[in-house]
Amino acid sequence: MVIKVFVATSSGSTAIKKKQQEVVGFLEANKIDFQQMDIAGDEDNRKWMRENVPGEKKPQNGIPLPPQIFNEERYCGDFESFFSAKEENIIYSFLGLAPPPGTKVCTAVLPQGPFI
Repeated sequence: MVIKVFVATSSGSTAIKKKQQEVVGFLEANKIDFQQMDIAGDEDNRKWMRENVPGEKKPQNGIPLPPQIFNEERYCGDFESFFSAKEENIIYSFLGLAPPPGTKVCTAVLPQGPFI
């Protein structure tokens, strides 16, 4: 499975550049395999991204902005979804990946004994 991060390498928006850098930097730092898909220099990438972002995730103007994240063809989310998953420490499930070996997985401990 390959994580695809759709970015605009020649974006004029500082906000978009910062969001793209945060996603890419996080994936690199955590050694998560991914491909950057440039929508600025490749019309096919732009068209594919726009067609595959679910309707409910598109802004009112209908044109989703980068970064948009996919696991192969499965839509994972936009920057806000990514940021939330990172903050909630559920990034691997957000990306549709198994956590790496040795990663702490929170398990609920249920109390023992009689319940009244």
